[in-house]
Amino acid sequence: MARVTGIGGFFFRAADRSELAKWYQQHFDIADGTTGLWQQEAGMTAFSPFRDDSDYFAADKRWMLNFRVDDLTGMIAKLEEAGITVETNPEWDGDGSYGNFARVHDPEGNPIELWQPPS
Repeated sequence: MARVTGIGGFFFRAADRSELAKWYQQHFDIADGTTGLWQQEAGMTAFSPFRDDSDYFAADKRWMLNFRVDDLTGMIAKLEEAGITVETNPEWDGDGSYGNFARVHDPEGNPIELWQPPS
């Protein structure tokens, strides 16, 4: 049976492609900076459309990127050390059954959710 096995790419517009690509590479080790390719680890990927009027992420944005991380506390420390504002909200974690979450925004204001799945 033919099926999708994962995300093959994420494509989006940027005002400054080069600088935004460098930012993602520097802070999240996404892509190698030249080819735009990134070898990710196997794991869960959520695919979940939200209501058009959802306030879960920025109302003026049509998408939010979610990165699966292995150490959310360490990632938060790394980003804050780089001067990046990290948002946390206990309501995002709920009872912990979905894991733990934090949120940042890239230099163009796009929301990025950081997710450490439950053990």
